[in-house]
Amino acid sequence: MDEESKKTLSFLFSKEDVNVVLAQIPTEGKKMLEPLKHVADSNYLPFNIIELTEHTNKVEVHKYMSDMWFCLEGEVRFFCGGIMKEPYTRVRADGTLDETEIRAKELKDAKEIMVKQGDWLWIPAGEPHQHITRGTARLMIIKVPQN
Repeated sequence: MDEESKKTLSFLFSKEDVNVVLAQIPTEGKKMLEPLKHVADSNYLPFNIIELTEHTNKVEVHKYMSDMWFCLEGEVRFFCGGIMKEPYTRVRADGTLDETEIRAKELKDAKEIMVKQGDWLWIPAGEPHQHITRGTARLMIIKVPQN
């Protein structure tokens, strides 16, 4: 698909729409919540609501995308910066390498940041990060392209 056809017109996802998403019963693991996931995917929107329940994310660094997180519910421990141990290139579901995202088994000497309801966290492109959730947290994630 060409870049012109990926452009989205103005879009409103209302507070009422968010409330429908947040009314869902949490399940263990990590997932993007519907119906926003479908709406975001089909309209090429750079945001989503993610649910994390008893989840530890892999260490990752995005070469060209920054992450802006807003905590809607719960709390999440983020680890930012530091040194990636045993980094490797992410493999997509189709088996191809994703050179825009590097992952690692471990993150050393990172800054720990507790993100709670109402908090915003900015993670710039190129900064290693990981998050751990005990219980359930729901966050808005906004992907911001960087040059």
